[in-house]
Amino acid sequence: MDAANPNAPFIIRGLTTKGSRFRPSDWADRLAGAFAVIDPNYRTNYSPYVQPKTMDGIRCVVVDKQLKTLDPNAFRFLQTFASSNELMTENAD
Repeated sequence: MDAANPNAPFIIRGLTTKGSRFRPSDWADRLAGAFAVIDPNYRTNYSPYVQPKTMDGIRCVVVDKQLKTLDPNAFRFLQTFASSNELMTENAD
């Protein structure tokens, strides 16, 4: 990702700063699920601003930077989650 691009998404990687994989293995789905809605057919619809993804074989949560303006508390929550769990991030500011 391009750190010079202010619109580059904030990415939380499922790797700790010490290099180990973050557990549980479904952490990204759980975290993104906190911002999701369940439709009438009981399917999870993730927020367009907080999406679980697999990147380079690592589970990640990709956060659209628009969330910072739309819901600053939610954005701070995600930053704090990553920091508290010592997870690798990109474009966290």
